[in-house]
Amino acid sequence: MPLDVILGSQWGDEGKGRITDLLSAKADIVARFSGGDNAGHSVTVGDQLYKLHLVPSGIVHTHTTCMLGSGMVVNPVHLLDEMDYLESEGVDVSPKRLKISSAAHIITPSHIALDKAREAQRGSAGIGTTMRGIGPAYTDKATRSGIRAGSMTNPEEFADLVEKHTQDAANILEKVFQQQAPNPTEVALAYFDIAKRLQPYLADIGALIADALDQGKIVLAEGAQGTLLDLDHGTYPFVTSSYPTTAGALMGLGVGPKHVRRIIGVTKSFQTRVGSGAFPTECEGKIAQHLRGTGEHPWDEFGTTTGRPRRCGWLDGVLLRYAIRINSITELTLTKLDILSGLDPIQICTAYQFEGTSYPDLPSDPTNLAEFSPEYEAMSGWDSDITNAQDWDDLPAEARAYVQRVQQLANTPIRLISIGPERDQVIDNTNQD
Repeated sequence: MPLDVILGSQWGDEGKGRITDLLSAKADIVARFSGGDNAGHSVTVGDQLYKLHLVPSGIVHTHTTCMLGSGMVVNPVHLLDEMDYLESEGVDVSPKRLKISSAAHIITPSHIALDKAREAQRGSAGIGTTMRGIGPAYTDKATRSGIRAGSMTNPEEFADLVEKHTQDAANILEKVFQQQAPNPTEVALAYFDIAKRLQPYLADIGALIADALDQGKIVLAEGAQGTLLDLDHGTYPFVTSSYPTTAGALMGLGVGPKHVRRIIGVTKSFQTRVGSGAFPTECEGKIAQHLRGTGEHPWDEFGTTTGRPRRCGWLDGVLLRYAIRINSITELTLTKLDILSGLDPIQICTAYQFEGTSYPDLPSDPTNLAEFSPEYEAMSGWDSDITNAQDWDDLPAEARAYVQRVQQLANTPIRLISIGPERDQVIDNTNQD
């Protein structure tokens, strides 16, 4: 009956996709529980790189059933594009292997247009959204005016709902934002065809997962974004519109907490952020360039969804402890340790300073991070390439010391250490607690 939850402990982009892929080898079901195609998960298998936005990362394993939970908002156009792409790569995305919650909400072209219009209106105060229509879709969900995926069981009624939604949005786009709106009839016709294709994939995800857990099957809940982007507990207002936390996993899949076995917090060896908002440990110049990479490789720090360069900085122990508290994280997976090779010294933020007082933990929620400055602890770096390390003892002493210090600051065991983008570039650290 185990439910294992994988989530990001930072601002997203921690490498959750490849860890989900790794753990999917022993899972029966892999289920996304929040967000939409604003998420970007990369999975590398040999020479093949899979860039996923909606389909769970476990899809590249032939034995798993993958599910899109009720906590998600789904752009059906992008979902079908992704399914077609996976099918062209030889991945089975039939209704037997992929299922969509009837309670998930649908993103329309009007949601995307509204997202872009609102972000443009904010100007320099923009949040930095991916402009994929995520926020407007969740807004409609909250105001009980959204369109659920279950409506696709009747394509004609679904098309009527989409047409009315597009007409209503047109009034706002044209009168408030002076923007051209999508054509209601054209959108309705396109979504009618989409409904016919996606009908067989609709399911009661909560019931399927509950039944699987009762049978003793392993369910892996895959998170998108990260804890610091949580609508309630993140760096508001520079957050996403959903709940990429443990509570969000339960809510977004329709299951209770009694089944939870492991809560795995994926943590990058340094800190990154996309978009606006305070970033206490942000670096500039050569250090930031070293951490970010050049963009020549798919694992460099450029958004999978937007292509935007990520802001980079040193690991923030204060925010890591906060994420552990919010989620009841039972273990950490440390990713991209190999990127720190060649930096000396390596800094870790162990506390914040504010008006002469040191805070090892956040004195309040993380809304006003700009008022804090980081307290750093310097650690010795290493020059050697660690991407071929096979086990803990293969790592340089300085790298082992860094991992142990992060573990100590987090007061949480680091079970896995990623040292490269490939499936086998992961060190099992279970026996080093």
